[in-house]
Amino acid sequence: MLFDMETLEASGRYKILTATVTPRPIAWVTTLSEDGVVNAAPYSFFNVLGHEPPTLAIGLLAGSGRFKDTATNILATGEFVVNLVSERNADAMNVTCIDAPPDVDELALAGLSAVASHKIKPPRIAESPVSFECKVLSSMVTGPRQTAVIGRIVCAHVDDAVVLDSARCHIDTSALRLIGRMHGSGWYARCTDLFQLDRPVWADWPRNGAPQPDQAR
Repeated sequence: MLFDMETLEASGRYKILTATVTPRPIAWVTTLSEDGVVNAAPYSFFNVLGHEPPTLAIGLLAGSGRFKDTATNILATGEFVVNLVSERNADAMNVTCIDAPPDVDELALAGLSAVASHKIKPPRIAESPVSFECKVLSSMVTGPRQTAVIGRIVCAHVDDAVVLDSARCHIDTSALRLIGRMHGSGWYARCTDLFQLDRPVWADWPRNGAPQPDQAR
């Protein structure tokens, strides 16, 4: 089935993207308004972009006709924290999805603790196993109701319990028990069903043809 994304209605485009690009990592973003109000909200149009410098990108959408407080705060202050979501924090993360007024602290509403960041003003979420302090590197309006923000990661906080070797930066990824966003309303995925493939090396590639599927593992 061919879907012309240039003629399809916005709701249809959203359904196709969110139903096929899965699982998506969740950026549980904390920001600080110019008036000093803490805001927290999850975003799944998110991923890392590179490591020299370390950067990540978030797609900020205007839900009910206006941008969420997260977008307003990021564009006004140039700072934000991306906290990752573990399975044990799923319910609290879901609370922060609420369409609360700008003067409401979603962290307090969800029973979460704010911890001071190291290099920026917005706090990080104490209960999150990983938090990235970010400064805006670039932002671009990509449509009347969406803006893409690229953040430069200036600090990374990782729970001591999952750090295997700090000198070598080895992390126990499975122990993080992170969740990802799936299709439709309210669907998420656990990172528990894993498999491994060795990356092919050209010097070892058979010259008489491609390896059979059972030889690729």
